[in-house]
Amino acid sequence: MNIQSNFSLKKHNTFGINALAKQFIAIHTIEELAILLKNEKDIFILGGGSNMLLTKDINKLVVHIDLKGIEVIDKNEEYTYIKANAGENWHEFVLYCIKNNYGGIENLSLIPGNVGTTPIQNIGAYGVEIKDVFFSCEAMEIETQKLIIFDKDSCQFGYRESIFKNELKNQYIITSVTFKLTNKNHKLNTSYGAIETELANQNITTPTIKDVSNAVISIRKSKLPDPKELGNSGSFFKNPIISKEKYSKIALLFPDMPHYNISDSEVKVPAGWLIEQAGFKGKRFGDAGIHKNQALVLVNYGNATGSEILSVSKDIQNTILNKFGILIEAEVNII
Repeated sequence: MNIQSNFSLKKHNTFGINALAKQFIAIHTIEELAILLKNEKDIFILGGGSNMLLTKDINKLVVHIDLKGIEVIDKNEEYTYIKANAGENWHEFVLYCIKNNYGGIENLSLIPGNVGTTPIQNIGAYGVEIKDVFFSCEAMEIETQKLIIFDKDSCQFGYRESIFKNELKNQYIITSVTFKLTNKNHKLNTSYGAIETELANQNITTPTIKDVSNAVISIRKSKLPDPKELGNSGSFFKNPIISKEKYSKIALLFPDMPHYNISDSEVKVPAGWLIEQAGFKGKRFGDAGIHKNQALVLVNYGNATGSEILSVSKDIQNTILNKFGILIEAEVNII
């Protein structure tokens, strides 16, 4: 195992922040991971680097989980159970599944990051979340190096939440995820966002999972910057969930505020709309800024530090709290 010192993490986080790791190692096998965890206790786990903002150097051993491999572990008439190791690129895995006619994750196309981090965040887009296709995941307990299987209920999935972000935070490293995907009679979800409009523009009336994926890719590319060209971490903030009572009071002042019913008592308000109404969309503060096409996305125009991007995010939060009385929370992990 090759441990490197004073290692730049610029290429290992999608914001492109040039933070340094005191030490760095890439792990390629379960055996390597177990040996490392047995001997090293002061570590920082790094996956695809797509859902974090580095605000400082990491004065620890950074362990990059680079476990590769995809395999079908079970199959019946309706479903395929497919296991992907944690280091597999998420979008490439989605394309692999579509190519093999495995349905269920087409709406999650082009989301940056690796497979291993998808359950932690319960990633979601266009009406679909990981929990909708999740079967189980395998994770190594950091303290004992034991491999544990977590089923769907054990993960306690919520909106951008899981047990790995709460009770079990920093206690396990996910090594693989198994998904339950359809082989036929795919349940397409085209009603969310602009998918139906995009399909209509392409004159597609009976879409396949590939058509839905292509539509999502087209929409995301029109709204969201490519992290390889402009540093970002996708949606920086969660869409806030508030009570219907509170929404009704705010709507008296802002009648155009959109919302989506979550339950009989709660609604979800688009954070992007709040940010845009607060006047931040497209604004730039040095090399840190808000994307011109999608107010939810904070960007690094080149040499912004993590602290500068964090400062902009806090300014947005405070402004929205003062203007609407709504607290928006960061979806990105602040390091």
